[in-house]
Amino acid sequence: MTRDQDGSGLSDQPQKKGWLARLGQGLARTSGALSDNLTSVLSRRKLDAETLDELEEVLIKADLGVAMAARIRDALGDTRQDRGLSAQGVREVLAAEIAKVLAPVAEPLTLKGGARPHVILLVGVNGTGKTTTAAKLARHFMRDGKTVMLAAADTFRAAAIDQLKVWGKRVGAEVVAKDVGADPAGVAYEALERAKAEDRDVLIIDTAGRLQNKSDLMAELAKIVRVLKKLEPDAPHSAVLVLDATTGQNAINQVQIFQEIAGVTSLVVTKLDGTARGGIVVAIAERFGLPVSAIGVGEGVDDLQGFDAEDFARAIAGLGSNNAAAA
Repeated sequence: MTRDQDGSGLSDQPQKKGWLARLGQGLARTSGALSDNLTSVLSRRKLDAETLDELEEVLIKADLGVAMAARIRDALGDTRQDRGLSAQGVREVLAAEIAKVLAPVAEPLTLKGGARPHVILLVGVNGTGKTTTAAKLARHFMRDGKTVMLAAADTFRAAAIDQLKVWGKRVGAEVVAKDVGADPAGVAYEALERAKAEDRDVLIIDTAGRLQNKSDLMAELAKIVRVLKKLEPDAPHSAVLVLDATTGQNAINQVQIFQEIAGVTSLVVTKLDGTARGGIVVAIAERFGLPVSAIGVGEGVDDLQGFDAEDFARAIAGLGSNNAAAA
C-alpha cells in the first residue's frame, strides 16, 4: 500500500508489481471459475441472445450480482454487432464494466484533519479478520509516521483480546485491554482518554460481532459510540466494516445490518485469496456505493493494500494489470 503524499491515510494507488502479482494470485480462484464457465458457454455458439442469457447466468453465479450481470450482458450485446466475440474479448468487456462500477468507491481511508486522535471503529461479524485488520491498519499508519493506539473492545472472547495484544507487539502499537467480560464501552472510553492524553494520531477500536442477538450487538455498539462522544463529539471519525469475501452473498446482509447499527463509512474486504467469490465486492459496490478502502489477499502484515478499481477488475477477469504492463 503506497502512502499519501501528506501521510494522511491509505493510498488507493497500486503499490508495486509484487502486490499486483499477489492480487492476481489471490483472485485466481475467482477468475479461474469465472473464465472456465465463460469459455464453456462461448465454445458452443456465437454470441447470440441465448448465449448472452447463459453468460448473464454465469456472472450472477460468480456473485457479481444481478444488476452488474445485466450491465455486462448489455455491454456485450452492444459490442458483438452480430459477430462472435472471443473469450479474451469478453474478458476485456467484463473488466471494463466492473472497473466502471468500482472506480467511484475506490477511496482510501484518510485521517480527518484536526482530529487527534482520529478514531476508527472496526465492526463486522466474528471471524472476518477484524483483529488482524486493526493491526495491519496500525502498521500502515505507523509507517506513515503516525502514532497509533489499539483498543481491545471485543471483550466477549479471550482469544480476540490475546490476539490483538500479540499483533500489537508485532507491529509496535500500544494495546488498551481489560479482562474477558469487561464493559466494551469502558475499554473504548479508557483508550480514548489515554490516546488524547498521549496525543496519539490514531485510535483503532476492535469490537465484537455477534449477530445471534442483533439487538444486543446494536445496544453494545451504540453504547461505545455514546461514551466516545462524551470525550470527542465527532468520534468515531470512521466506522469501518470488515467483510470476509468467502461469505459471498451473505456479505450483503452484513452490510445492511452494520449500516443500520454503526453507520458504516467504508469497507475493508479480507480473505480474497481463499475464495472463488471475489465478485461479491462488485455486487456490494453496485448496491450500496460504500467506499472500499482496502482489500486483503493474505495473512501477512503487509497483505492489506489500498483498493485499485482497475487492477481488481482485471484480476477478476483473468487479465494482467495495465499498470503492471506500463511499469
